[in-house]
Amino acid sequence: MATVFKQRGSMRRILLLFVLLAVVCVPVCSQAGRASSATTRKPYPGNAGYVISGTVVNAITGELVRHATVAALSEEDSHIVATIGSSEEGKFTLEGLAAAKYQLTASKRGFRTAFYDEHEEFSTAIVTGAGQETGGLVFRLMPEATLRGVVTTEGGDPVEGANVMLFRKPRANEPGGRITHMNDISTDDTGAYEFNGLAAGEYLLAVKADPWYALHRGGNRSTAISIDGSVDARNGNAALDVAYPVTFFDGTTEEATATAITLAGGSREEANITLHPVPALHLSVETPHKQDGSIVRAELRQTIFGTGVPGGPGEAPGEFTQFVGENQSGTTEFTGVAPGHYELTQGDPPRIAELDATTSQLVDPTLGTPDVTVSGVLRSGSGSPLPEQILLQLTPLDGAHQAISASSIRGAFKFPAIPQGTWELTLSSTVTIRDSDEGSRGVQFPIASIAISNRAHPGNQIAVGDRPLSLVVTANEIATRIEGFARKGSKSVAGVMVLLVPKDLTSLESLARRDQSDSDGSFSLRDVVPGQYTVVAIEGGWELDWARPAVIARYLPGGIPVTVTGSSGKVLNLSVPVPVESR
Repeated sequence: MATVFKQRGSMRRILLLFVLLAVVCVPVCSQAGRASSATTRKPYPGNAGYVISGTVVNAITGELVRHATVAALSEEDSHIVATIGSSEEGKFTLEGLAAAKYQLTASKRGFRTAFYDEHEEFSTAIVTGAGQETGGLVFRLMPEATLRGVVTTEGGDPVEGANVMLFRKPRANEPGGRITHMNDISTDDTGAYEFNGLAAGEYLLAVKADPWYALHRGGNRSTAISIDGSVDARNGNAALDVAYPVTFFDGTTEEATATAITLAGGSREEANITLHPVPALHLSVETPHKQDGSIVRAELRQTIFGTGVPGGPGEAPGEFTQFVGENQSGTTEFTGVAPGHYELTQGDPPRIAELDATTSQLVDPTLGTPDVTVSGVLRSGSGSPLPEQILLQLTPLDGAHQAISASSIRGAFKFPAIPQGTWELTLSSTVTIRDSDEGSRGVQFPIASIAISNRAHPGNQIAVGDRPLSLVVTANEIATRIEGFARKGSKSVAGVMVLLVPKDLTSLESLARRDQSDSDGSFSLRDVVPGQYTVVAIEGGWELDWARPAVIARYLPGGIPVTVTGSSGKVLNLSVPVPVESR
């Protein structure tokens, strides 16, 4: 979506890193005999002297938060301009500030570091200057939530080294929302785990572990799997050939019946999980040979909610650990497989199959759908030449696969093997910054349209089927930024959701841009490709299911129409303010 500086998740993490450094610096400086409220660098020269002040409170209880670190960051280059610790009454005052726009952050142990008036990845910047209201701010900090528990066997023994995976369910109004893998952690020698610093929301837990006593049959080239799927019992002790299936909270081994855990701000919840061993499976896959005599190794990847299960040290996510190799019968064998959902890549050309493994078996070599080639050329929509080399990335919208990258050389590109599904294409490059200490920086190139078989559609999404695709991708090197103000009557309104809506509502998710209005009502919508749009400002719109055309359509009559062309330039300033509408 929008790539405005204060919106990007990666850029926000960089800003939060600065703040965390400031958190460390404040007490250290205090111990050295310096005032904890001192600014971290001198104010800007000139007629500096503006102030940002307010109170830090607990977002849940409303109680005052003492000794929180509040920082003002320059929106231009993200450096910390000033920091201060909140007083015993939770109050803060940042002084000696130049007339400028600042990102305001606050942090304290036990709370989630946040930007002022934060909504999703957006926040409100504070604008200082003559006539600007920058006092009396209420900075609401959300207490961190904690999720902990113990993983045990059915006999009550602790499971040490179990991999506990944490997933977050999407918000109800999140466009294209899907379950997201947040983190994973290993249990200690008591079987305990703990996730700290969590935001409020709904979470899912999954546990993957191996029984310490398991001895998997096979492991050599003489393992026999009959055509009906039975395994030669002479190869090892069947009683020890067991595995733990991935187990979800609360006790199920099926994704669809996993129980969500609701965390409120500051809550501490406990979720214990018990593992039950089951007979391990053995999967055998045909191993064809290439023309050069090498074999085509099959790959088995376990997935949970569309995410590859993290493997062991040195392994890619989802890589299966008990690969045996090619045996004398010309097959690849996987031993010690726990029942569950897997993605199997086999054959030449490769075929990808979704495999719900419940029994040992010889896998049908025709199972699955073939990968296809996606190739094409890049064209400039603005007339400015594109770099000779651009990085292209395809990201699955359903989360069922990993993102896949390729490079273009003088405008031509090729992805050799893409699974079927709907993908989002992004373009980026590294450019050299002259006369700058930065050296180089990454640049995104907004995609105006993608043409397949001479039929172009706006946006950056493609549907991959069972046939190769040839694309013509039109991108802009110079994207337009739309700037303006959100007002209700003659008064500027801060904190409202500002949305750029394309005329073609079928392209809403790919072409829409969002921002949050700053303290003076200003906003900036970046990376806008040529087209016809309407800008709307919605107070209380953060809970709105805005990506549904039927929902956003009712706000369009009150918006401001705007047309962006290839000659609009880098910045397009709206000549009239955008009326603020109520949700």
